[in-house]
Amino acid sequence: MSGPVRPQTPDPICGAAEPASHLARLRAAAVAAILGLSGLALLSAPAATQTAATQTKGGPASVAPIAEKLIDAVVNISTNQNMKGAEGAPLPKVPKGAPFEEFFEDFFNRKGGRSPSERKVSAQGSGFVVDGKEGLIVTNNHVIDGADEIIVNFSDGSKLKVEKIIGKDTKTDLALLKVVPKRPLAQVAFGSSGRLKVGDWVMAIGNPFGLGGSVSVGIISAKQRDINTGPYDDYLQTDAAINKGNSGGPLFNMDGEVIGVNTAIISPTGYSVGIGFAVPSDAAVVVIDQLRLYGETRRGWLGVNIQSITDELAEAYGVKENTGALVSSVAQDGPAAKAGIQEGDVILRFDGKDVNSMRGLPRIVAQTQIGKEVDVEIVRKGQRRTVRVAVGRLAEDVKPAPRPGVKVPPKSKNKGKDKDSGVRPPAGRSLIGLVLAPLTDELRAKHSLGPNVKGVIVLEVDPASPAAERNVKAGDVIVEVAQEAVTSIDDVAAGIDKVRTAGRNAVLLRLEDAKGGMRFVAVPVQ
Repeated sequence: MSGPVRPQTPDPICGAAEPASHLARLRAAAVAAILGLSGLALLSAPAATQTAATQTKGGPASVAPIAEKLIDAVVNISTNQNMKGAEGAPLPKVPKGAPFEEFFEDFFNRKGGRSPSERKVSAQGSGFVVDGKEGLIVTNNHVIDGADEIIVNFSDGSKLKVEKIIGKDTKTDLALLKVVPKRPLAQVAFGSSGRLKVGDWVMAIGNPFGLGGSVSVGIISAKQRDINTGPYDDYLQTDAAINKGNSGGPLFNMDGEVIGVNTAIISPTGYSVGIGFAVPSDAAVVVIDQLRLYGETRRGWLGVNIQSITDELAEAYGVKENTGALVSSVAQDGPAAKAGIQEGDVILRFDGKDVNSMRGLPRIVAQTQIGKEVDVEIVRKGQRRTVRVAVGRLAEDVKPAPRPGVKVPPKSKNKGKDKDSGVRPPAGRSLIGLVLAPLTDELRAKHSLGPNVKGVIVLEVDPASPAAERNVKAGDVIVEVAQEAVTSIDDVAAGIDKVRTAGRNAVLLRLEDAKGGMRFVAVPVQ
């Protein structure tokens, strides 16, 4: 990406896409001058960082023996893309004979027969060889996305053109490339990111700002970081210096094994401030193996929609806060439905692995072999039980189907005239900050609720109530109270009284909205 990174925003760290011209080089020099940086200072920064790291008490004496064995397997990746602008779009002009006339000519690619509406942009990143004989190279998807030409540059100065993109995965931002080597290439092996501990030393090698073969050292700052880039975020965080151009490069442990693929940074300036992120090797290996075998990813599928366990939900279910995943809905004929998993179940373990958070379950399921039968430990109405599930295959890039049985009626043609229709909504009854009413045909039409939706509708929500704080909205339908189905306001009141009598602080409500979405909320009752 070009331009500064917004503060606290994760950003891919590939090289900026810039026109290949003298102007681009002048701009870079101007930026360096404005920042008060000399070329010598820029070049010496990685060495200074490394020296500081090696002098830290308890740190490695030197990483030179490790780096020299690995650096030949780390590559620089340069891409070219022909960009087409709007036909006939006006271009900036400078006076004839002006000092920058030649640079503007180059910038807009008017030489060499190229159309004024076309220009060639390039970008740079990093990668590493995982199979020297077959010529297989791992990098980030965003490094090569949209490229018309991909060139791999090796540490000895040789270059190879990428013959084929074996496969790529947008959800983990990984890609597998193939070159045809004249002789076997140096390669590296994956290690286990699961064995890493916060504070372990790591080393990054890559191509920051086009400075190929750069080595930086740091530690693992954190694990299992979610930076909101995709559904399977589980990043390693490191303070090893990684910058634009490091994208797709390897993060090594002190045994010389790849334990991460450098992918993003958070920085207010666009330069390393010691907050970098890498896809952990345990996740990357699964994706790379699938791309190698099938040319695509084949992820496991359970067939449930889930939500996090809040404080109130944890109390209602008798589980620890933020532990497990609450099943809000189950796909019809999906693996979970066939195994007997129900809405309202809390999944605590899947295939022998603890589900420590809601976001952890999709990652575990996605990495499970399709067709494998696994044990799933759940909590249902306070009782623990284990069910056996045959994992299905996730259909990639397909939007979830509407919930079975939910049909949204067409909008009324008399929109805006309901006030004059003579139809009055039924009188509501207030409970725990909610004004409730039985479902009628008029209310179904007003809130676009399907005929199969059963329960009690919320007409109003007291904005100062705990229910409002938990995002209960007018138009939501209460389907269950304390995991018991309700069809009337009396059923809701009875469920709330039962919870109060039992001395519990919150009542568990299951809500359905007009889109067929299901969710659970725990609303205080005392």
